[in-house]
Amino acid sequence: MNLYLRYFDKEILVDNVDDAISFLSGIDEIGMNSILENDIRDYAASAVFYPKRYKIRPRVYFIIIKTEAATMQDFKEKKALHSVSPSENKAKASAPIVLQLNEERFGWYEGTIDFKRVQLVPGTGKFQYRDTHFVARCKAYSGIDCYNRIVEHLRQRVDSRSQFPSAKGKNFQFEYLGMCK
Repeated sequence: MNLYLRYFDKEILVDNVDDAISFLSGIDEIGMNSILENDIRDYAASAVFYPKRYKIRPRVYFIIIKTEAATMQDFKEKKALHSVSPSENKAKASAPIVLQLNEERFGWYEGTIDFKRVQLVPGTGKFQYRDTHFVARCKAYSGIDCYNRIVEHLRQRVDSRSQFPSAKGKNFQFEYLGMCK
């Protein structure tokens, strides 16, 4: 694994951390110290592949990028990109939640919603919000239709002060089960 470092127009591609540190030590504005050196060594040894930037002063940074490129030309032409694992690839390939919600496919859906339900506390006679997990299967035309049907069902059965999450948030999930059930 090689490291690409850039500070304004000064850049270098090195194959070890010691060369990277000596490059940065040669730039007076960076002010290399043991804390920065240890952090760079930790970054190089880690399995993290995202670029890392270090603040020199307000709005001034230098960056370090891990790459598999053997030469600066390969790096500039993006010939040695880091391969994406299948789980990362699946996350990038999946459509945004708004598109999934509005995609029309009639059939059975299983919707899961986590909401704040207002309940009476028997000992005190006061009301309080309680986190409630609700799962339902229903026939719907889309994910948003599934959400609307679940919320409509719950509003008829719980206190009107209960709070329901957005269909776009992390507290609502749905799965298309198919045409027959």
